[in-house]
Amino acid sequence: MKTYRKQHFDVANVRRLLEPGPVVLVSSAWQGKQNIMTMGWHMMIGFTPALFGCYIDESNHSYEMVTQSGECVINLPTADLLEQVIGIGNCSGADTNKFERFGLTSVPAEDVAAPLIGECYASLECRLADAHPNPNHPLFVWEVVRAHVASTPKLPKTLHYRGDGEFMVSGREIATLQRYPDQRR
Repeated sequence: MKTYRKQHFDVANVRRLLEPGPVVLVSSAWQGKQNIMTMGWHMMIGFTPALFGCYIDESNHSYEMVTQSGECVINLPTADLLEQVIGIGNCSGADTNKFERFGLTSVPAEDVAAPLIGECYASLECRLADAHPNPNHPLFVWEVVRAHVASTPKLPKTLHYRGDGEFMVSGREIATLQRYPDQRR
């Protein structure tokens, strides 16, 4: 087993080590308008029901749409959508129809008004379960009420944001027969 020699690291950059999961595209709808935002900071916070947590800044165009509607769709893009993911994150839905500009397909959801993105591997329809204000940003807790996942590929190449304009693509999978004691069978 290898031991690492460590050095001091700027605490302002530790997020680059801990970014939790794949970049997602959050689609929303309100008063006849649709929007998409790129999100890299999020977390699963419950299993049954499935709860998804994230921060959305008040300055973001999607903020009013999701707070007013109480709904969104969490869409999981694959690595082939990198340019769209970056472009969506670098413009505002206040003056841009992101579905048109980035050539994405708005697909009606079954249980929420927000659309699914046809080009994404998975789409999770969500309803707002709770929102907690804090001094910096409100924490949104979403309940996943319906999930749509492509049957192939089994292990999609997802994008993971590392900060400072750097992304990585999900790596190889490691399967083991050993389970953590708290896993349900």
